[in-house]
Amino acid sequence: MRRIAFAIAAATVAVPATAADITGVWATGTEGGRVEIYKCGGALCGRVVDASRLRANPDLRDVRNSDPALRQRKLKGLVVLKGFTGGPREWKGGPVYDPESGDGAPKGQLKLLPGGKLELKGCVAFFCRTKIWTRAG
Repeated sequence: MRRIAFAIAAATVAVPATAADITGVWATGTEGGRVEIYKCGGALCGRVVDASRLRANPDLRDVRNSDPALRQRKLKGLVVLKGFTGGPREWKGGPVYDPESGDGAPKGQLKLLPGGKLELKGCVAFFCRTKIWTRAG
């Protein structure tokens, strides 16, 4: 009886923790992009770790940024998600930044979808843009 109770307790504790863990590397689906989601303080953040343009030029800068003052930042390691809190399936935070377009949003949402996918939504006022990321293997 103890073994059954322990097994049930272990399964109850372990499944939600691993299912809701979105830390790790995610494929963005465009330009071969890869973003690492990591813990930053009590929140989650994300940084660029790879992209096809970076493989061609590891010193690539944020030249698509709409702010000319930020165009000299290196893309590799650039923080594109900040301050996301919540869980276990949805997180809110911001700002979010898309180096592929140079656009950013002051706030965003992350939602863990079935099949190992992550929905990222960035909104400016009433206008939102959504991307689906998959875990990089």
